[in-house]
Amino acid sequence: MRMIVRRLGMTVMGVPLVLAACGRTKDVRTGGGNVPAPVTKSAPQAIQMGGAKSVTRFFVTSKGLGRGGDLGGLAGADGYCQALATAEGAGDHTWRAYLSTMATRTEPAVNARDRIGSGPWYNSGGVLIAATIAQLHGTESGINKENAVTERLDPVNGLGDTPNVHDMLTGSRPDGTAFNGNDDLTCGNWTSSSQGRAQVGHHDRMGQGEGASSWNSAHVSRGCSQQNLQSTGGAGLFYCFAVD
Repeated sequence: MRMIVRRLGMTVMGVPLVLAACGRTKDVRTGGGNVPAPVTKSAPQAIQMGGAKSVTRFFVTSKGLGRGGDLGGLAGADGYCQALATAEGAGDHTWRAYLSTMATRTEPAVNARDRIGSGPWYNSGGVLIAATIAQLHGTESGINKENAVTERLDPVNGLGDTPNVHDMLTGSRPDGTAFNGNDDLTCGNWTSSSQGRAQVGHHDRMGQGEGASSWNSAHVSRGCSQQNLQSTGGAGLFYCFAVD
């Protein structure tokens, strides 16, 4: 099998970490950025490939479905995460999209934080994102421009039709819970590209405004169409987490 080398500007403890899996060698370096690397005693900062299951337990979708906020509901978004992971050799996990839904007359609200397991989560280079739910939603979360990469270990900026992509669909508050009230912030619970708006986070923790540094709850989109998402730096991308 042809060996493919991918490089991402990261270091672990100041030392280049070389990881190999599925016939690929990866030189992964962590650190830098505006957000400190997560510190935890319950999970190593990086893990090597070749264990009982694939290393990848977190990624940003490399592309959207092209239908704006219409993801086919939670089931459609989950299936998309599973398909992208499977294509990169990480289909041995059960994948869930980090998305909340709002309560309707017949269904209760769903919190994104309750859908994704208990951790730990590592990106596609084996770098720790968070060891627990509390760390993921706290100040030590490892989601930042360097570590929030796609299932292919590619950086997010430059994907899609928008040069500076950093809006991630979440429909969530900073603690990972759903919004209350009647203002639709989930594009019809991820079934509409024409009605409602979407709460988004910034994977790079950058931007202007009070919530710009939030990875999961930075601001509201202008609408749910693909064009509306792109107008503020989006491409219909979202986060995927392994529950096992």
